Amino acid sequence: MTARRSGPSYAPRIMIVNMFGAEAAPFVKAIGLTEKHKVPGLSARYPDVLCNREQICQLTTDMGYSNAAASMSALLYASGFDLRQTYFIVAGIAGISPQHGTVGSAAWADYAIDYSLSHEIDAREMPQDWPYGYFGIHTDGPGQKPRFDYRTEVFQLNTALVDRAYRLSQHVVLSDSAAAKAYRTGFTAAPANQPPAVTRCDTVSGDTWYAGETLGRRAEDWSALLTDGKARYCTSQQEDNATLEVLRRGEAAGRVDFKRILILRSASDVDRPHPGQSNSDVLLNYAQQGGFEPSTANLLLTTQPVIREITGNWKRWKNGLPAE
Repeated sequence: MTARRSGPSYAPRIMIVNMFGAEAAPFVKAIGLTEKHKVPGLSARYPDVLCNREQICQLTTDMGYSNAAASMSALLYASGFDLRQTYFIVAGIAGISPQHGTVGSAAWADYAIDYSLSHEIDAREMPQDWPYGYFGIHTDGPGQKPRFDYRTEVFQLNTALVDRAYRLSQHVVLSDSAAAKAYRTGFTAAPANQPPAVTRCDTVSGDTWYAGETLGRRAEDWSALLTDGKARYCTSQQEDNATLEVLRRGEAAGRVDFKRILILRSASDVDRPHPGQSNSDVLLNYAQQGGFEPSTANLLLTTQPVIREITGNWKRWKNGLPAE
């Protein structure tokens, strides 16, 4: 790769945001991201923003809330890029509910909900009539909507842009694996036992990996509660609410346009077991589900039509989502 000289006027048309190297690798190879731009404050493992001549760039934040926030802040305030007209595509792997997808599925999100901002009582010590030990801060128990003291509890993306991204990509044929096909046979109902497909449903963020029917149900309930029934939970990941808060502050600072953000999460594993499988097995042996390689490949496959549409028709997209 070559180092690239860039001044404040360099304006990426698209910024792909991945969280670790295996998510980034398909983009780097397929799109020809060969120009390096070292940015102070990025992760030591991923110190460069990578770009190509079409003004498509890529950032790897490193994993988890802290890394995502730190790296995205460095991009906005220390990179020298002009990001005011840049479209951000956050593309990473996740767990998925088998009620809304399967291993390898790719889901565009309208909402990102913070799973971890809550009170918790150990399930062995909670009241007997509670469904789980998590409940909203400053509430008395599960099912009560908390006030949004943190202001990072829920983010809603630009519905019209998500509409367009989903329509552009919904018929993409996704990658699969023999191991994933074998794992799906343990499920008795669709979509968990069907091939992977592009879908549209919402994501929860938190640094704790969880699995099982109870915590999966909590994610569903929590997402619906915080959005007055609008969000439909399907994927779980570690970074998106942190990333979005930095971008929201960036908009307030005049650095980015929050209406130009997309989140795609592809399923490397499912969040609850198939019949006969234990909760511990679905969590600890997630790699045996065969979803890692397909899910990373499917990030590229699903976003490619969107990337081509934006960069190939930049005059129409430069000033915002164009009319159809």
